[in-house]
Amino acid sequence: MPGGGLAVGGGGLGVAGLVIYLLFALLGGGGGSLGPLQNLDGQRVGRTAPPSGELAQECRTGQDANEKEECAIVADVNSIQAYWSQWFRAHGKQYEQAQTVFYSGATDTACGGASSAVGPFYCPEDKLVYIDLGFFDELHDRFGAEGGPFAEAYVLAHEYGHHVQDVLGTLGHAREGSGPEGGSVRVELQADCFAGVWARNAVATRLIDQLTDADVRQGLDAAAAVGDDRIQQRTQGRVEPETFTHGSAAQRQAWFTRGYERGSPDGCDTFSGEI
Repeated sequence: MPGGGLAVGGGGLGVAGLVIYLLFALLGGGGGSLGPLQNLDGQRVGRTAPPSGELAQECRTGQDANEKEECAIVADVNSIQAYWSQWFRAHGKQYEQAQTVFYSGATDTACGGASSAVGPFYCPEDKLVYIDLGFFDELHDRFGAEGGPFAEAYVLAHEYGHHVQDVLGTLGHAREGSGPEGGSVRVELQADCFAGVWARNAVATRLIDQLTDADVRQGLDAAAAVGDDRIQQRTQGRVEPETFTHGSAAQRQAWFTRGYERGSPDGCDTFSGEI
């Protein structure tokens, strides 16, 4: 488990959830052929860090993003950051661009070493989003999600939601209390809400051509698949709410939906009242 700083997960396993992490560490994770995502392995992608090498040659146009999975992922990262840059600017604040590090197997971070068993996470110590490329297949194969391009976009948007929390100063709430009403769950659900906010505004960034109802369903399906209750039931045959770190399937869907319907971060206050 990464150490040296509070690393916040989102795709389901999350380095903040020790119990869930240990369960999946025993089961293994990631690995295997990366297929069309091979060119992302080892890349740092962000608006201030354009793709390099073969990926740079492949991902030049919107048509490339429509036809190639790895190019769609690059477009997602850029769209997410374009939205948050615009929102911060409109509110008189400065958004700090964050790169996404794509890896397979294991990687070193300022929050400590991470393996594929950890899943996607954000490290505030180096302000990077980390995505193990095998996780996108695991969404379908292990967690039972429908998968698809917007399921991948949801994972990215959620992790960038943690970066937004870091910039806004709310990420530290993750340390406040535990269990189904604890700070970790509230932070994760806000990141789900932020993902929904981006989805509502994705087309306005001009990096996403259109967003269909089917796309939104993929995002909702992915959110539910990585709910604490679903993961616990699948791995240990019982649900223990007192050990929740990310929220139930229903909660994750509800907060993503709230963000999507309201279209503004102002509707994403998970730190007041019941969740």
